[in-house]
Amino acid sequence: MGAILKSHESEILRDWIASQLADTSLRELLNENEVNEQSRSFLALFSTAVRVSYDEELAGQHWDDVRAALSSLSKKRALAGFSPTETATFVFSLKKPVFAALRRAFADDAQRLNEETWLSSTVLDKLGMVTVEAYQRSREEVIVRQQQELLDLSTPVIKLWDGIVAVPLIGTLDSERTQVVMENLLEGIVQHEATVAIIDITGVPTVDTLVAQHLLKTVAATRLLGAECIISGIRPQIAQTIVHLGVDLTNVTTKSTLADALRVALAKCDLAVTRSSRLDGAGG
Repeated sequence: MGAILKSHESEILRDWIASQLADTSLRELLNENEVNEQSRSFLALFSTAVRVSYDEELAGQHWDDVRAALSSLSKKRALAGFSPTETATFVFSLKKPVFAALRRAFADDAQRLNEETWLSSTVLDKLGMVTVEAYQRSREEVIVRQQQELLDLSTPVIKLWDGIVAVPLIGTLDSERTQVVMENLLEGIVQHEATVAIIDITGVPTVDTLVAQHLLKTVAATRLLGAECIISGIRPQIAQTIVHLGVDLTNVTTKSTLADALRVALAKCDLAVTRSSRLDGAGG
């Protein structure tokens, strides 16, 4: 195989690139210059690895280089919107030109042709799986990063006034999200030098024992930073649930609305909001 790749490399490369560019399902995603460069680079690494060690184990530094190149390509294609099948096609489409070269080389030796074809097919199949696995890892990394970004966006710390911050929560709370709430709130308290923090759970549909315990831990952590915590948005059904669960909120200031919580927070900061009255006179 090493000798065949060396003597027929230009033909194999030409046919391989043509096969990729002719794939109608990939035409809109592929860039011809990138395909040429990626194919040429990979075939050079593949040819070197084959000449050094050619068996189903794919062991050795040269095969590690081949796998690293495929992993890098798969990551780029995953970010570019390719599907797993479209990504793996990069390797699998190499089979046809390689098999054609083998048929030309062993036209008079059927047994040798079958052996070489089987080995090359097995090797390329394993390399194809490398692309799929690398693709999946890349997509999982993207998903994890997006989930974290969504968590950060869904738990913003808002400065309401000097010394007062709030965290409005919407949606279901789980252990991971409540941990993010605590971290963001504590960072916001330090950043804004807040003395009062409001956690508004108006948009939280249900509160179970675990969520209540996380809220209590957040209140305790807030106090350790020298700030007082107010929980607002305690609707009647949530109040009943908390009572039934036996969660003790007697040492926590709670209010039914964010407006009530803000009023209490302003009072704790020795501030007050008053209604302004327009003065009668010329010009209104």
